[in-house]
Amino acid sequence: MINGLIQRHFPGKNMKAFLKLIRWPNLLIVILTMVLMRYAILESLLNKMNIILYASPGTSSVMFLQSSWLDFFILVAATVLITAGGYVINDYFDIKTDLINRGMVIVGTKISRRQAMMWHNILNITGVAAGFYVSAKAGYLWMGLLFLVISGLLYFYSASYKRQFLIGNLLVAVLTAIVPLLVIIFEAPVLYQYYAINAIKIPDISILFYWVGGFAVFAFLTTLSREIVKDIEDFEGDVAYGRNTIPVVIGILTSKIVSICLIFITLLMLYLVWHFYINDLITLIYISVALALPLIYVVFQIIVSQSRKQLHSASRIMKIVMLTGILYSVVVKIILTCNLV
Repeated sequence: MINGLIQRHFPGKNMKAFLKLIRWPNLLIVILTMVLMRYAILESLLNKMNIILYASPGTSSVMFLQSSWLDFFILVAATVLITAGGYVINDYFDIKTDLINRGMVIVGTKISRRQAMMWHNILNITGVAAGFYVSAKAGYLWMGLLFLVISGLLYFYSASYKRQFLIGNLLVAVLTAIVPLLVIIFEAPVLYQYYAINAIKIPDISILFYWVGGFAVFAFLTTLSREIVKDIEDFEGDVAYGRNTIPVVIGILTSKIVSICLIFITLLMLYLVWHFYINDLITLIYISVALALPLIYVVFQIIVSQSRKQLHSASRIMKIVMLTGILYSVVVKIILTCNLV
């Protein structure tokens, strides 16, 4: 249905504008994040956890994911649809500032404001409905409220929160961190229900939350730092329209210091987690090469930046670091599968 509506309203070049409007590369990262959390982290860890089932007493078995691939697909779809709706409404409210900061807009030119609002409503209604469905399948219909709340927060972020000091930045960082957490939030109840009935002893699955939580914290810190850099980049337009972003309130220099401090906190936490909980050579090399070196370069870029172009470069590198952070889950799967530790 959605695909047919897209083709009817956005034929040809307008289709490209629509895909750009919903930030399709970012949506692919959302999908990748959730798929890797499920199949690279949760599945790999479960396959290392032994349990004794009533059906085969005396014989230990490994644990498996219990939610179906279809339910997981619907969970991912719900997340992607609501995220896409958030991007649409963000551009709807940002026409004036985007003209100053970027010199171009999609809503109001290639896509009308009426069409943008229509798609915001369609994407969110479909996403929230999918969220309630997968919540019901997990046995907790009330968890569907989470999708409704997120949808509302994305609307109010674009309409109001992003213009307020710090609130918008924190909200984006929290919502980004929720993406990997959704996978374990909706898998854990199904896992517990199955093994509480079929296993002799109820398994402790807290380690699943610790691992996914680690990715969520990394996503929170890097997103918050990047959001501040983006606000510095958009300083001119935000000042022109009276937005109380961090750089507008505390100044560009102080904002740079805050962003750099967040990056160093991220680096410190990465190495502390490695030292106390992981402590293998493969992870150390990955952290140092794929995460630490790019982040240090971002710090250098922020310090020497004198133009929007340099800040935009730092922001893009931060986005790449966020992706390499997610891809560490593949390293974890290889380590666990091949018994490299």
